[in-house]
Amino acid sequence: MLVKQEPCITVGIMDHVRQIAGRFDGIFHTNDSGTITGLFSAKREEGKITLTDSSNRQIACSREIACIGDHTTTFQLFDVAIGRNFHWERREAHTYKGNLLLKTRRDGTISAINEISLEEYLISVISSEMNPDAPEEFLKAHAIVSRSWLLRGLKKTKKIHVSSRSTHRITDTEIVRWYEREDHDLFDVCADDHCQRYYGVTKTISRKAEKAVNDTRGLVAMYGNSICDTRYSKACGGITEDFRTAWSNTRIPYLTSVSDGPVSYNTISSEEDAINWIQSNPNAYCNVRNKQLLKRILAVSDRQTQNFFRWTVSYTRKELEEIIVKKSGISIGTLKEIIPLKRGPSGRISRLRIVGSHKSILVGKELEIRRWLSPTHLLSSVFFVTVEKNTRGEAQRFTFRGAGWGHGVGLCQIGAAVMAHRGFTADEILTHYFKGITIKKIY
Repeated sequence: MLVKQEPCITVGIMDHVRQIAGRFDGIFHTNDSGTITGLFSAKREEGKITLTDSSNRQIACSREIACIGDHTTTFQLFDVAIGRNFHWERREAHTYKGNLLLKTRRDGTISAINEISLEEYLISVISSEMNPDAPEEFLKAHAIVSRSWLLRGLKKTKKIHVSSRSTHRITDTEIVRWYEREDHDLFDVCADDHCQRYYGVTKTISRKAEKAVNDTRGLVAMYGNSICDTRYSKACGGITEDFRTAWSNTRIPYLTSVSDGPVSYNTISSEEDAINWIQSNPNAYCNVRNKQLLKRILAVSDRQTQNFFRWTVSYTRKELEEIIVKKSGISIGTLKEIIPLKRGPSGRISRLRIVGSHKSILVGKELEIRRWLSPTHLLSSVFFVTVEKNTRGEAQRFTFRGAGWGHGVGLCQIGAAVMAHRGFTADEILTHYFKGITIKKIY
C-alpha cells in the first residue's frame, strides 16, 4: 500500500552521547508542560535525561523528553559530528526546523532526534548532499531519488538491531559485512552519509533546492507497484554497480550496472579487465575535469576530495599492517599479499583475501574492504594493487590504483549533475540510472 499523504519522520542527529548542548530559537513546549527558550543542555543522570536552561534551571527530567515548536521556531545543536569515519569528518553547530526528541539508551547515553515533515527534510538533504546551486534538473532528480529511498525504507519491516550493522557472515577466516539504514532503532534515518546527509537549515543556501523539492512534491520512482529503493553514490567511475555487490545477494532489476556516459562500455569480467579499465580514461559523465563545474556541483565538504575519477593511494607495508590491525582487530603478521577474489560489473571488489604470515582472511563486502584498507575509507573498492619488494622478495610498499567514489550503485551524483548541465531532464536522468522505472505522484 502506497503512502497517501506526506509523513513526518524522525532523524537521528546525535547518538550515543553523554551530553547535548544547544539553543532554542523561540518557545518550545516539553511533554511535561514546561517551556524553554534560549541556551539549553541535556545530560543523563540516574537513568533519566535532565533538561536545563541557561540559568541551570531544570525544565524536564524523564527517560524521553519531547521539545515541541511550531512553524516559526528552530533549534540549534552544538558539536554535531558530520562525515563520521570519513576523511572530511568534523564537528559543527547545525540549526533545525521541527521538534527535538531526547531519548535514553540502555548504555547510559542519549539520542537527539529531529521530528520533521518529509518534504522539509528533503530540502535540507538536497542542500547537504550536493551544492544547492547545481543544475535544476539534477536537484529535481535528486529530490525524487531521496524521497523514494526514504519512503521505501519506511515500509520495510524493522530488523533486529545489532551494534548498528548488518552482519552476513563471520568465521575465523572470513568476515563479510554490509551496512543498512534499518539498523537504526530509535529513529527512521540518521543525519550522516550512512543514510542521507541532513544538516538542517544550516546548509540551505539557495532557494533552488526548495523549488526542486516543491516542484517534485510527492513524486517517487516506481518499479511495478512498488516504490524503488533508489540508492546513490558520489561518482561511479564510468560504470555503475549491481546492488548485490554492496549489499545482500539479491538481484534488484532497477539497481543493475549501466554505463555512465553517452557510449556503452563492457562490464568487468576478469582481473585483466579491471586493470585495463582503471588505467583508462573513458568518456563518462562523472569524468569531470572542469573545476568550475565541479565547484557548482559539489557541496563544500566534498570539494577537498580531488582526483576521484581515477586515484592512487600508497602505504608502506608497516603502515598498512597497522591500519588492518586497527580496523579489523585481527593480527595477520607480516602482510604478504592482497588478492581480489570477486568483482562486480563496475570492477568493485566484493570479496578480497588478505594474506599475512600468521593469518589469511577473506573480507567483504565493498564498504568493509574500503574500511580495512584505509585510516578512513578508500574512495571505492574498484582498485588493483601493486607491490614493491626488496632484494629478498619481501613486500615493502603497497600501492592502490582505483576508480570512482562510493559504492557506485544506482544514481551517480556527479554524473547525473553533468547530465543536467548538458540539458537532460530529471526524468531522463532517472531512467538512465534506474532501468525500467516510472515516476508517479503518490501524494
